[in-house]
Amino acid sequence: MLVKRTMSKNVVSVSVPGNRDKVLDLMRKEKKAVLPVVKGDTDILVGIVTRSDLINNPDEEQIAMLMSRDLITVSPGDDVIDAARKMMDNDVRRVPVVDDDGKLVGIITSFDLVSNALTKTEINDVVENYMITTVPTTWEKAPLNVAFESMNQFGLKSILALDDDAKLSGILTETDFISEIEIISERSEHSSTVGTEGDKWSWDSTSVLYIEKNHLKFTDKTVCDVAVGNVEVANSKTKVSDCAKKMKTLNIEQIPVIGVEGNLVGLVRASDLIKALVPQE
Repeated sequence: MLVKRTMSKNVVSVSVPGNRDKVLDLMRKEKKAVLPVVKGDTDILVGIVTRSDLINNPDEEQIAMLMSRDLITVSPGDDVIDAARKMMDNDVRRVPVVDDDGKLVGIITSFDLVSNALTKTEINDVVENYMITTVPTTWEKAPLNVAFESMNQFGLKSILALDDDAKLSGILTETDFISEIEIISERSEHSSTVGTEGDKWSWDSTSVLYIEKNHLKFTDKTVCDVAVGNVEVANSKTKVSDCAKKMKTLNIEQIPVIGVEGNLVGLVRASDLIKALVPQE
């Protein structure tokens, strides 16, 4: 199967020059985690900006300074297996699609591969061979900033919420968090006095330096106010093909995995399942 038959053609992108507010507003409006960056009024791809770029660089305003220029791309005529391999090799979940002139013509995600390619195959291997077992969890009544830091410590894009009985009650993604933050600017004043040594008639001069620094501020909501409840789960013995079909039907990119005794044992993501598409060497 070719990339052009699997990719999304209606790509939401931003252009340079531009600023952080434009990116943040567009991500919230379109519920996007990543935006390709094109040059001016052209479709020439010059970079890619992610939610993590915004979160990790609160002081930077310009898109050109926030975006990554180390681009991983595919062409419309490439095989989806090649796209999956590039995602796996570079630990990314989406890859821009460009034509021979470097123009942005689409984007392909791990979810696209699961929905449009993996669901058309019959893979009897089970989910437990693809899931991750180190999964961040948080109490459902924890403040959002605490849950966010916990998620960051694991280097993942989601965190599971547990109730008072340590049972799964919800899931939050980076998209949920970014909808609940704002960039706060604070100014601090630093002064120093300098005089002319040995001259009693000299005037002391005072230098004042104003430093403006941005930081993230979350709303006062708790995890359960924002988390998606009624979480769908998969069994560790669920077939990969069945799990892929479930993701497509529910339009979700990740599913918590429970063991045979009903306990939480892991999390399987679309980016994990695409490994089933790539032949083992």
